[in-house]
Amino acid sequence: MARIDHAHTAKALGVSQSGEVLLRGGTEGSAGAAAPPPLSWAPDIPVHYVSVDGTRIRYLVVGSGPPLVLLHTLRTQLDMFQKVIRELATRFRVYALDYPGHGHSDAPDADYSAEFFVASVEGFLDRLKIENAVLAGESIGGTIALLLAARRNPRVRGVMAVNPYDYDRGLGLRRSSALANLFIGMSGVPLIGGAIGRVQPYAAVKRILQGGVYRRDAFTSALLRELYLAGTEPGHSRAFMQLVRHWPSWEDARAEYGNIALPVLLLYGDHDWSRDAEREADHRAIAGSRIRIVKNAGHFLALDAPSEFVRAVVDFEAGLLA
Repeated sequence: MARIDHAHTAKALGVSQSGEVLLRGGTEGSAGAAAPPPLSWAPDIPVHYVSVDGTRIRYLVVGSGPPLVLLHTLRTQLDMFQKVIRELATRFRVYALDYPGHGHSDAPDADYSAEFFVASVEGFLDRLKIENAVLAGESIGGTIALLLAARRNPRVRGVMAVNPYDYDRGLGLRRSSALANLFIGMSGVPLIGGAIGRVQPYAAVKRILQGGVYRRDAFTSALLRELYLAGTEPGHSRAFMQLVRHWPSWEDARAEYGNIALPVLLLYGDHDWSRDAEREADHRAIAGSRIRIVKNAGHFLALDAPSEFVRAVVDFEAGLLA
């Protein structure tokens, strides 16, 4: 793949599509906001906040070209795309954000259902005035992207849904490991579930996250520690437990897939938690969709198989232009 001119990339980082200069380390339009911590894996990439419906959302924007929005999954954050962002930024204007209750975004007292996350991403697209974007989302990020396409969001022109999480009444995480199965089972038990959500021991979080990759070296220790610490931010454990109570809303999303009229690529790791029948169900539900399988990759595909992830995005964009 092409080598990246980091000096050229860094020079372009602080300018929006409209040419507006964004404030490094602040909320858009609010110079007095507290600065988000820099990215340990890319300290030269500025990090920003933007207010969406009163909630501060952390995000980054880097590169130039057609807009590409990266959407992470539950209990993670934009750092999950750290292996692909620089390469994608040589071809695209890349946006990545932390959902409310995730990463370094605020955790409002809200109903953390699928509908809430869809509305949050929609608000982000509107707030930054992103036009004609390709959405590339992993897990619930893929489902969010598919729902925005199903609702004919005018800012979206195509979707790459990576291991979309829309099966088993939203409890597919149980398939990642015996520990995850135990955690999900106990999360629904009164009192015990709340205690588990608040404590979240590092060893348990690490094991559950590692159940989402096939390649043992996919997660760095630094990323695992970052994900763990972000999950201990004020309100984030409460947000996660709210999300747990709304597991079924992710499978309910499938009912809308028949409304999608945009180009869609369904990208799966061959070791994803989804089963063949569940993948085919999405493929049949979305008219004209294409399906692609990546070998030796699990649920967190951007970490597990970053080169294949980038290649799929580039190929998808080329298909839109053909």
